[in-house]
Amino acid sequence: MSNFCQFPWSRPSAGWARSALNMTTAALALLIALATGIPVDAATETGTGGALPAALQALVTRSDGPPGIIVVVQHDDTQTVYRAGTSVFGQTVPLETTDHIRVASVAKAYSGAVALSLVKDHLLSLRDTVGKWLPTLPAEWHGVTVAELLQHSSGIRDFSANPEFGKAVKENPDDPPSPEALLAYAKPDLIFTPGTDYHYSNSDNIIVALIIQAATGQSYEGELQSRILGPLKLDQTSLPLGSAIPPPLISGYDLDPPNAPNDVTTLFAAGWSWASGGVIATPQDLTSFIRAYVSGAETSKAVRKMQFTFRPGRSEPPGPGTNSAGLAVFRYRTSCGTVYGHTGNTLGYTNFAAASGDGTRSVTVQINAQITQKINEAAWPALHRIYELGVCAALSD
Repeated sequence: MSNFCQFPWSRPSAGWARSALNMTTAALALLIALATGIPVDAATETGTGGALPAALQALVTRSDGPPGIIVVVQHDDTQTVYRAGTSVFGQTVPLETTDHIRVASVAKAYSGAVALSLVKDHLLSLRDTVGKWLPTLPAEWHGVTVAELLQHSSGIRDFSANPEFGKAVKENPDDPPSPEALLAYAKPDLIFTPGTDYHYSNSDNIIVALIIQAATGQSYEGELQSRILGPLKLDQTSLPLGSAIPPPLISGYDLDPPNAPNDVTTLFAAGWSWASGGVIATPQDLTSFIRAYVSGAETSKAVRKMQFTFRPGRSEPPGPGTNSAGLAVFRYRTSCGTVYGHTGNTLGYTNFAAASGDGTRSVTVQINAQITQKINEAAWPALHRIYELGVCAALSD
């Protein structure tokens, strides 16, 4: 796989994951025997949202489905939580809105939020170039603008697509390099002339975060806290470098049917994806963030107008309906209406977060396994349908 929505290395073999976790065949068999599901919440929900409980239950009972799923739908101040399955395979532990989870490439929306806040304050311009702020990066990248980075139209190659990067993660999963060293895995030649095409690349948001540091003289983590997490009161959201996830947490799994899922919750450090995929949040915090972010809470009307200028391009994995790319945000035109947000997936987790343009309606979806159209493609349509059903529930009256 080639992006942090698909995380870092080409998907590790189940044998590698099992050996890393030192699990025996007997233990795996025992876990299969112990596996149980949690009854889905909101089963009596009516209208469009009534289809969600059955879809969730069907997903977690598939032989190739995730152990658990949680969906948070919010209309103004009214929140409905749907869930099925378990947070801990082999146990009866419901997924909670206060549990921590890796949000994977939804982290790109957070780095976008910080950058757009700096643009609002005139500390950064969308026309600023890589060469202006980061002259030590390859000369071929110097003409790329901040706007092109945020819209994945930079033409810069994805560092995580380099097989050497995957090898490095496998060899040192708990010891990530610096962000600059991550970019060294991206060949300097451009895929296309900046601004002329779309290519989703994890390199883009690493560079955005480095520009944020150069423009402010502060760490990216510090700017994330002071400009986004603090003002929005997202005290259960963080960007660690290590592999630990704060408790309480939703355990993440690598699926290997007919064998039991492998627990990969702390198998790699978040620093391997940093600003491009390392954020940890709770479903509740993610709901609060996406509502504020889409409505432009931490930027200006003028900057938000530029952010919401879209071109063909889909998130990875794709969101529901027809996808288009703005600046660190995607537009999803569905059968029930239009929402804006981001998707993300990494080893152990898959996420979707979106809101109506005014931020009053929202849906977030988290599962504790990696399911995309490229990974576990048989189960992907069922999860993708849940994205659409979640949007319909959010937009229905």
